[in-house]
Amino acid sequence: MPGTCVVGLQWGDEAKGKLVDLLTSDFEIVVRYQGGANAGHTVVVGDQTYKLHHIPSGILSHNVKNLISPGVVLNPPTILDEIDALAKRNVKVDNLMISDRSHVVLPWHIAEDRLLNAAKVGGVAESSENIGTTLRGIGPCYRDKVGRTMAVRFGDMYRPEFKQQIERIVESKNQVFQSLNGDANVALDAAAIFEEYSGYAERLKPHVGDTTALLLDAIDEDKNILFEGAQGALLDIDHGTFPFVTSSNSSGAGVFSGAGVPARFVNRIIGVIKAYSTRVGGGPFPTEQDNDDGQHIRDRGNEYGTTTGRPRRCGWFDAVAVRYTARLSGVDMLSLMMLDVLAALPEIKVCVAYEIDGKRVEHFPSHSDDLRRAVPIYETLPGWQQEITEVERVEDLPENAIKYVNRISELVGRPVGVISVGPDRRQTMFLDKDLAQRFGN
Repeated sequence: MPGTCVVGLQWGDEAKGKLVDLLTSDFEIVVRYQGGANAGHTVVVGDQTYKLHHIPSGILSHNVKNLISPGVVLNPPTILDEIDALAKRNVKVDNLMISDRSHVVLPWHIAEDRLLNAAKVGGVAESSENIGTTLRGIGPCYRDKVGRTMAVRFGDMYRPEFKQQIERIVESKNQVFQSLNGDANVALDAAAIFEEYSGYAERLKPHVGDTTALLLDAIDEDKNILFEGAQGALLDIDHGTFPFVTSSNSSGAGVFSGAGVPARFVNRIIGVIKAYSTRVGGGPFPTEQDNDDGQHIRDRGNEYGTTTGRPRRCGWFDAVAVRYTARLSGVDMLSLMMLDVLAALPEIKVCVAYEIDGKRVEHFPSHSDDLRRAVPIYETLPGWQQEITEVERVEDLPENAIKYVNRISELVGRPVGVISVGPDRRQTMFLDKDLAQRFGN
């Protein structure tokens, strides 16, 4: 195997954390390669639920090394809170390593996020919508990373010039904040920030190192490595529904730059999808159901954000969008999650194409305004109206559930290798022969 990547193919929240947790036992290293604390992964083990934001979902397997690579932006107090919460539940994190190249989310990033979030995105059709930031400073941190002069990397916190670096940046940021809000009394305190973050750095020092060197050595040694994506491919900064996207490459295309590994090393990519569609925040969502069907999906699927608690927008499965992201991410197989959520519905719709300006369109539009005008063309399939959370073998699923799975596979153009019918590890069926032999039925 040695390199496998798990990536979400929708707008995030596809239950990637569960799949990573399931697969981890077969790997020596798990890598989180992009995003920040705006990503929330939930792992359920028995009656225990673990909610992770920065830390890779493989952390529950103590014999596996968990890496946070340079493509991630890190908020030190957030990851320390996660470490402390895991410690209280007797989960050790001495198998965690943070890249010294990772960029640090600092107080001015969060302040910028809140100040700039009040501004709406451009364009006539989009003028009334926010991008949907979680207000955790992720976008401003990536902005400074690209701008370079005001960026702080994790390794910088251990350098003798760290204090001067903070003072220089704070001076510039205070000028920006004053121009934005006109209040000279609202200012960052460089000394206080330096003292606070020096404390965080000291606590995290045992975990900080050169993950790039470790990964390249692991490749030379032919070790099995699992790469864990955050958010979903439709939120990719370059290839998603711009500007309603995240600030990193959240499709499969981002694994190589984010982790620092050669593309040829990753030889299997698993695309994770829900049996329906969800989205958080603004932006076009052709199959959204702002009605009883959407609320039914939301309640059955507990569709409320791991990170924010916000109710997610819910709708039917969009095969046009997922076919696009599966091709974009180089997906080899699909992992179909939360099939049980659809169990009570008498019929289920799947979007097989769009109608835009009177024309049938079967490709995913590159511009949000075009996607906003897209009217979904649905195919209606019969539901199975039977609970499936206790089903352990694919052949024991209701006939209509199997037909639904097969139709999604056909429309997306990729085989379904995994089916999930609940949050627990045991509520998983493997259709892929290799995975079935390794992990289950």
